[in-house]
Amino acid sequence: MAKKQEAEKELKAKEAELGTETKSVKEKEKIESEADSSFIDEIKSKTFVTPSGDFDWDADSKGFGNYSKEERAKLEEQYAGTFHSINKGEIISGTVVSINNKDVVLNIGFKSDGLVSLSEFRDMPDLKVGDSVDVFVESQEDANGQLVLSRKRAKTQKSWELINEALDNDTIINGFVKSRTKGGLIVDIMGVEAFLPGSQIDIKPIRDYDIYVGKTMEFKVVKINHEFKNVVVSHKVLIEDDLENQKTEIVAKLEKGQVLEGTVKNITDFGVFIDLGGVDGLLHITDISWGRIEHPKEVLSLDQKINVVVLDFDDEKKRIALGLKQLTPHPWESLDTAIEVGSTVKGKIVTVADYGAFLEITPGVEGLIHVSEMSWSQNLRSPQEFLKVGDEIEAQVLTLDRDERKMSLGIKQLTPDPWKNIAERYPVGSQHKAVVKNMTNFGVFVEIEEGIDGLIHISDLSWSKKINHPNEFTKVGEELDVVVLELDEENRKLSLGHKQLEENPWETFETIFTLDSIHQGTVLKVTDKGAIVALPYGVEGFAPSKHTIKEDGKALKADDVADFKIIEFNKDSKRIVISHSRIWEEAKAEARHAESNSKKAEHKATSNAVKKVKESVEKSTLGDLDVLAQLKEQMEGAENKAKKAAAKKSEEEK
Repeated sequence: MAKKQEAEKELKAKEAELGTETKSVKEKEKIESEADSSFIDEIKSKTFVTPSGDFDWDADSKGFGNYSKEERAKLEEQYAGTFHSINKGEIISGTVVSINNKDVVLNIGFKSDGLVSLSEFRDMPDLKVGDSVDVFVESQEDANGQLVLSRKRAKTQKSWELINEALDNDTIINGFVKSRTKGGLIVDIMGVEAFLPGSQIDIKPIRDYDIYVGKTMEFKVVKINHEFKNVVVSHKVLIEDDLENQKTEIVAKLEKGQVLEGTVKNITDFGVFIDLGGVDGLLHITDISWGRIEHPKEVLSLDQKINVVVLDFDDEKKRIALGLKQLTPHPWESLDTAIEVGSTVKGKIVTVADYGAFLEITPGVEGLIHVSEMSWSQNLRSPQEFLKVGDEIEAQVLTLDRDERKMSLGIKQLTPDPWKNIAERYPVGSQHKAVVKNMTNFGVFVEIEEGIDGLIHISDLSWSKKINHPNEFTKVGEELDVVVLELDEENRKLSLGHKQLEENPWETFETIFTLDSIHQGTVLKVTDKGAIVALPYGVEGFAPSKHTIKEDGKALKADDVADFKIIEFNKDSKRIVISHSRIWEEAKAEARHAESNSKKAEHKATSNAVKKVKESVEKSTLGDLDVLAQLKEQMEGAENKAKKAAAKKSEEEK
C-alpha cells in the first residue's frame, strides 16, 4: 500500500508537468495497474522525459522510459539481482520490519515481505524491529499472492536436526520440563516434545515427579522413533557418567584397611549401602556388629554419617566391601580369662536350629548347645522343645578354643545325672509307671523320669493281641505300667515290658483251645489270605480263605458270627489257626459213613437169611416142601421190602 501511494503521488507530479489536470477512468486504472507491478521501485527512480503535447499512453509498448532493448535487459537483470533465491521448504533468516497486534512483517530479501502470526513469537517477548529470526518457507505465493512463512516449523525442523545430531554425537541438550505424565515427564526441547521416563530422572528412585515440572535441565537423547516422531531422553545417564568418573578417581585411591567417612544411603535386609562421596560401598549385615542382629536398621539409620573400613574392592566392577565392626577389637580378644572348661556362663539364646542352639555370652562371643547336651534323656527331641530365641539361661562350658574362637556348652550338666546309681533305683524285675513319649514300628519309647528313657518292644505289649503298630495299643502322652526286663548302665539303655505284668495266658489257652475243639467267633477283618476272627477270652485266630466257605458255598464276611474248629495251636508263636468249613464238611462225611454202615448191615442180614434157607433145603424131605415154599415167600418178601426202603431213602437224599 505504501508503494502504491508513492506511485500515485509521483503520477500527479508528472501530470502537473504535462499540464494535464484530469484523467479518464481508463487512464487511472492503467496507472494503478502499473503501480502494483514489480517495477514500482524503478518507476520511482526514473524521470520521464516526454515531448510537449498529449501524454503518450503507448510509451511502454514503444520502449518504457525510452530505454533500448539492451538497456532494458541490463536493468531487469540488475533488478532481479537484488532478490534472494528461495525455495519451498527452505529455512532462511529474516529481519523484522514491523510488528502489529496480529502479525510480524519479515523481510527475507524477496520481492515481497512475509507475514508470520505474532502467536509464533510467544517465546520472544522482547521481539523488536530489526531482530533477525529464522523462518520456514511454506509457499512462495498463496492464493492471494502472499509469501507464506512459519517460524514454528522452522523451529521444529531445526530442533529435529539438533536432536538427531545429539543422538548421533552423544551430546548434551537442554530441555524444559512442561508437565507430568503417567510414568514420567514431558520435556520441551526447542518445540519438540520428548518423554523422560521416571526411571531415567535420577539414579535413586523418585517418588514425587512434580518437583521437576517447570525446570530447565540437561538431557541426553537415548532413543528416536522417526516413524512416529517420538523422542526419549534421560537425565540419569548424565549423573551416572559423572559418578563413573568420580568412582574411577575414588577407587584409584582406595587401599585395603583405609578408613573412610560415608553416609547411609540405603538399608536392605542383607546390608547397608554407604555413599563415600560419589561411589557406593556395601556394608554387609555380618560386618556391622560382632554380635548377631536381625536387621541392619537395629544399628543404623538413613542419612547417618559413620566411619567404615575398606575390606576389599574390585577395580573393574567398582565394587567396594566395607566393614564397621572391624573398627573395634574382636570380643574374643577381651573374653574373661576366668572362663574355662567346666565354668558356668550366662547368656541369651540368639539362634535355634535343628541340631542345637547358640548362646550369646557377650556380643560377638557365642557357644553352641547341641541338642544332645540339653537333656539327659536318650530320646532325641527338637531343640525348640527346650529353648526359644531370647531365653536367658545358664550353661556349662564343655570345650573352649580361644584361637579358633569356638565354644561348646551344655545345659544338662547343671543337673545331677539320673543314670547314676540306676541299678539301685530300677533293678531288673521292678515295676514302674512311665509316660509314652514316642512310637516307632518296632516299639514304644517311654520316660520313667526326666532323663530315664526305656523301650517297650512291640512284642512285649500284649500276650493275646497281635499288634501291627504300637498306635493300635497306646498313644503319645498315655501312662503305662512297665516292668524292667534288662538294664545296660554303660550304654544307658533300659528294656521294659508291659505284658509281663500279667501271667502268660497262653498256658491256659492251650487247655481251652485244644485241637478239633469248636468255638464261636466273630469275623473282624477279611483279607486276600483269609480272615481274622475274634475268639473268646480276647484271643484272635486266623482262618485261611478256603476255611471261610459256608455250607451254601459263600464266604464269611466281616462281622459274621459262626462256629470255628481249632486246626492248629502254637503256644510259642501265639498262633491259632481255625476253620469254619471243616465243621460242616466233617458232618457230611459222618452222615455218608453212617449210611454206608447201614447198608452193609442190611446186606449182611439178608445174606445170613439166604444161607439159613439153603441149609434148611438141603436137610428137608419131600414132606417139608410146603414149609420150604412158605419160607421162600417170606424171604422174597423181606428182600423186596429192603430194596424199596433203600430206594425211598435214596430219593429223599436227592
